[in-house]
Amino acid sequence: MKVRLGSSDEVAEGTMKAFVVDWERILVARVDGKWLAVDDTCSHAEASLSMGQRDGYEVRCPLHGARFDLRTGAVLSLPAAAPLQDYEVIEEDGELYVLLEDD
Repeated sequence: MKVRLGSSDEVAEGTMKAFVVDWERILVARVDGKWLAVDDTCSHAEASLSMGQRDGYEVRCPLHGARFDLRTGAVLSLPAAAPLQDYEVIEEDGELYVLLEDD
């Protein structure tokens, strides 16, 4: 299912932003012209990753420093052990959409 997030202007190159979709927070980042999206909530301690730091394709949790790959949601460092859900992002006519699995 394709769900609208907002305008692509809301996420400038090199930045990231959280969007709420059906009560879930999704982190969208724009890195090297690519749109990337993962769960915004750290799998270790429920912290918002959009409040953390991004370095290239990595995001670091602001609470305990766990790092995740924005391309895949894979865990890159402890204390997190579980990966994040990753999502496909589509840009059409200046709007951002995320593809969600149908329930």
